Amino acid sequence: MASPAFEEIAETFEFLDDWEDRYRHVIEMGRAMDPLEDALKVPATKVEGCASQVWLVPSVEAGRFDFRGDSDAMIVKGLIAVLHALYAGEPVDEVPAIDAGGELARLGLNDHLSAQRSNGLRAMVERIRTTAAAAG
Repeated sequence: MASPAFEEIAETFEFLDDWEDRYRHVIEMGRAMDPLEDALKVPATKVEGCASQVWLVPSVEAGRFDFRGDSDAMIVKGLIAVLHALYAGEPVDEVPAIDAGGELARLGLNDHLSAQRSNGLRAMVERIRTTAAAAG
């Protein structure tokens, strides 16, 4: 089972039957995130493979994984918020085993994102997994 924060998103998506409303919800989640400072938007934190500019800054505290992220595209920033709900606070050694594809499929994201956005989402998941594996 996914984190309580991700389960809340899944429940909200079940309630919102119109995909336009779900899309708006994801964008609102992104708007609610704190922006990254410009000093953290460097090549080392940039995620390659995304059509938009995306930066992820991971951290591990007391064995728990977390990250901050930002993007120049509002929908992508919302997707970062969704990933944050899925991964933040999880034991760092369990992060690579989380079935992101399966959990995200529950939201129907695969069917409603462009190919470029889907590739970018996969690139963000891969960055999170490899970073957590290296830290664990």
